[in-house]
Amino acid sequence: MNGTTAPATRTRVAGTARRVGRWLRWYLREVTGESAYDRYTTRARAQDPAVRVLTRREFERMRMDARAADPQGGARCC
Repeated sequence: MNGTTAPATRTRVAGTARRVGRWLRWYLREVTGESAYDRYTTRARAQDPAVRVLTRREFERMRMDARAADPQGGARCC
């Protein structure tokens, strides 16, 4: 193996590791619902920049209340 292939291999492995890390972060945020607040704020500001955007706490409370009000549509165990 010559000296030029080792750095190229390391670069390729590092790029793959970064890509996997980004995908894993995205996946976990989607599964846990963490990205829902980001989507909400983006959509709310795009529709009306003057509107008051809920805080994360208010948003999560609203989301949990909506899930509790509709047990068939929400993922509840009991």
